[in-house]
Amino acid sequence: MTAFPRQDFFLIAGPCVLEDDALNQRVGEALASLSNKVPGGITFKASFDKANRSNAGAARGPGMDAGLRALERVRTATGLPLLTDVHESEQCAAVGEVVDVLQIPAFLCRQTDLLLAAGATGKAVNVKKGQWMHPEGMRGAVQKVRNAGHGDVAVTERGSFFGYGDLVVDMRSFARMRSACDCAVIFDATHSVQRPGMGEGGASGGAREFIPTLAMSAIAAGADGVFLETHPNPDTAPSDGANMLALRDLPALVDRMVDVWARLRR
Repeated sequence: MTAFPRQDFFLIAGPCVLEDDALNQRVGEALASLSNKVPGGITFKASFDKANRSNAGAARGPGMDAGLRALERVRTATGLPLLTDVHESEQCAAVGEVVDVLQIPAFLCRQTDLLLAAGATGKAVNVKKGQWMHPEGMRGAVQKVRNAGHGDVAVTERGSFFGYGDLVVDMRSFARMRSACDCAVIFDATHSVQRPGMGEGGASGGAREFIPTLAMSAIAAGADGVFLETHPNPDTAPSDGANMLALRDLPALVDRMVDVWARLRR
């Protein structure tokens, strides 16, 4: 069974970074309660390490060992499949023993050893498109994962740099990446509204009010699934709060996204 069902809309969601069990499981349980509304299901996402923070003192997460144990507890509590980031090839085997999907961060989307190690786990792999990459440029990343012996791979559009401190989304990207890579294409609705380096103290800012507009536009443009980060109180989140969706707003957005997808299928 594929993690990225191209015939059924799917959602990848969760907090940016793992926090305490109460927060992780609160988000996971909210997602599990919505999973029957999403034709292709929901995968819980959270990172054990945010290795590319803007500032040296920024929160990074619990680390791999503690993070993987926390993810296992989310699975036990919710039954949801799991996704997390990997940053080094040496992490992939251990992470692949716990999660269902390994994610390659955008800044690392051309790292050959990392892509090969992720593919070699036999688990599904989601590769974020670099903010500087054109859609067809992701063909090489996908082929590296497939060369490692695994074909369940997706690519995710997360916006492209436009000038300084802003990202734009070219809606042609979904058709172009699908044609070039022959795999599922996903839209990252929260990092696409990020404003890198434009937040307080040089951290990333964001414009979360545009998340619904871009998410539904991407579905209309042909995205197979949506990735988004959500938190009960984004303003207190340790990472990426400015571009995260409030958990209370997620049910209504899920209904709208599924409705747009269903109307297009009809």
